[in-house]
Amino acid sequence: MAEKIATREAYGNALAEFGDKYDFVVLDADLAAATKTGIFKKKFPDRFFDCGIAEGNMHSVAAGIASTGKVVFVSTFAMFSAGRAFEQIRNSIGYPHLNVKIGATHAGITVGEDGATHQCLEDLATMRSIPGMAVVNPADAVEARAAVEWAINYYGPAYLRFGRMATPVIFDSATYKFEFGKAVTVAEGSDVTIIATGVMVAMALEARELLKNEGISAGVVNMHTIKPIDREAVVRAAAGTGAIVTAEEHSIIGGLGSAVAEVVCETRPVPVLRVGVNDKFGKSGKVPALLDMYGLTPANIAAKARAAVEMKK
Repeated sequence: MAEKIATREAYGNALAEFGDKYDFVVLDADLAAATKTGIFKKKFPDRFFDCGIAEGNMHSVAAGIASTGKVVFVSTFAMFSAGRAFEQIRNSIGYPHLNVKIGATHAGITVGEDGATHQCLEDLATMRSIPGMAVVNPADAVEARAAVEWAINYYGPAYLRFGRMATPVIFDSATYKFEFGKAVTVAEGSDVTIIATGVMVAMALEARELLKNEGISAGVVNMHTIKPIDREAVVRAAAGTGAIVTAEEHSIIGGLGSAVAEVVCETRPVPVLRVGVNDKFGKSGKVPALLDMYGLTPANIAAKARAAVEMKK
């Protein structure tokens, strides 16, 4: 995992790459340089539309275009999509089940210095509450690219979550295959399973090594699809190790941790501990300091895993 690439970078490159293969259009809200849709704009200027700083309107425009049969990608920061434009997404895209793909970048606290107003920690919760909305949170650049191609070929509304920070490349681009709704077992374990999503997958693998040095065998599952959650993978983890830790760069309310706990409570109750932001807003600061402040670290994942193992006794 030496190479690091931001998933937003992979998103922009994928749009430009697949623009040759598929017919779709891209909308942005005056943030093309940041969301990386500008890469697509440069290559396909006639298929790119800048809607200005009017995110609610942009999502409504996307819905209108999609109603004509076009595949549409709409991009801005997660806060301005899942947050500001929630009503338009729910009523104009979700309710009529239109073929709009929301490429939301700069999610979570790794936005850094932009601070609480731009650090969306609630988007997985709000988006998975919309009936029929697919929610995907890629772990690395390879998975992000694959998720974009999946989204192009998937019919219906989809929310794809991308980050600003460069993150370790986990998967091999030559062999990786994205399967919507199917979790990826990255590492096997017998004592506890860490179910992680997005940037936290790499941290979960680091936590696994910390635990290994202590004689604790931890499995790591990459839950790239938040909705529909891979229920079979969750049940398998509960049955196989008897303890689960979830890890997400998101509030512990309503996101991956909640989705996993819902499945566990309904099927095979075992200890579930959550690593995420604990019902707080973000802050402005350097990313490493913020990750440490909010406990989004391999050390904290490992600590939660130890506690989960103890709860089995």
